[in-house]
Amino acid sequence: MGEVDKVIAHRLDSSVPLVGQISQYIIAAGGKRLRPALLLLTAGALNYQGTQHHNLAAVVEFIHTATLLHDDVVDESTLRRGRATANEAFGNPASVLVGDFLYSRAFQMMVDANDMRIMQTLADATNVIAEGEVLQLMNMHDASLDEAAYLRVIRSKTAKLFEASSRLAAILTHSSSEVEEACATYGQALGTAFQVIDDVLDYAGNSAEMGKNIGDDLREGKATLPLIIGMQRGSAEQAQTIRHAIEHGETEKLPQIIEIVRSTGALEATQAAAAAEAQRAMTALEQLPNNAYTAGMHQLAAQLLGRRT
Repeated sequence: MGEVDKVIAHRLDSSVPLVGQISQYIIAAGGKRLRPALLLLTAGALNYQGTQHHNLAAVVEFIHTATLLHDDVVDESTLRRGRATANEAFGNPASVLVGDFLYSRAFQMMVDANDMRIMQTLADATNVIAEGEVLQLMNMHDASLDEAAYLRVIRSKTAKLFEASSRLAAILTHSSSEVEEACATYGQALGTAFQVIDDVLDYAGNSAEMGKNIGDDLREGKATLPLIIGMQRGSAEQAQTIRHAIEHGETEKLPQIIEIVRSTGALEATQAAAAAEAQRAMTALEQLPNNAYTAGMHQLAAQLLGRRT
């Protein structure tokens, strides 16, 4: 990760001061760096001996950071990782344009790998992520959304870059198609579990731990899995309370809605869905060599379920 940080610092350089300022602002805010770590772990598990994985790990972090910049503008978010979002600090136009810079810089960097499969994987992933963003926008304030539609969004919007990160390591190591697909499955399942747990935290966490405002998803009119299950399991009156909040983006009854998702067992059911995805990820690892890196990937999936931030 130290080598990846060096690449990130070097490739953030721009002759336009505001580009570097905003890029540094959001990257310096920290974050879990899960996607780069996933690529490095998978490359280690497959005994990669080169250095191109450092470059590609930085690429996936740039793509992820670009999506954050654009997401926060679309969602009108004001808090991320415990401090003001870039759009709150610098304005929407600057955030969108610097997000564009990070996307284009990522594509410059992926050319360095000189591998058409790598470029195809990242180009496809970026396209699917954009489709997922549009799909989520279309689903805003739609209280009729079911679990399948919810999963389609998060597998496009969030899990796709996790999937690409693991797949890239398999491509770098010229692994068999079976191993490559196992890596991709691990990444997709891990990314899905990560997002499902994130949606649990919106109703079970607190702002100080999470670094974002509790109830943001509801304010944005997102029908996440805890709310979907809460409507399915709750009384007609409880379901109507949640439905009205989603349709109108209201957070006035947030304490009541939190109580509904807790009393109906919706949080436990959502956590069980995340656990099933984590198990799917761990099962995929059976196709990989048994070493310290694979053990780390197994531990990552297992510990994901206990995350608080």
